[in-house]
Amino acid sequence: MGAAIGLRDDFDVRGLRRLARATRSANQGQRLRALAEVYDGGSRSDAARIGGVTLQIVRDWVVRFNAQGPGGLVDGKTPLVE
Repeated sequence: MGAAIGLRDDFDVRGLRRLARATRSANQGQRLRALAEVYDGGSRSDAARIGGVTLQIVRDWVVRFNAQGPGGLVDGKTPLVE
């Protein structure tokens, strides 16, 4: 089993919780709260419980968050696979 992907270091638990409260997207808020749990020292399993998803989904959120910041956690259209 590989090591967990780290979260970017330009955000912290307080910042993510602040963004979660301010967003108009309930889904983005839930994802931000789940990742804030990881920043706060919680496990990925705790984050999955908060987000109501599997560990794989939390991993996908981390990858999107690391690449795009909080905006990467907004619901969007899935690209078509050809």
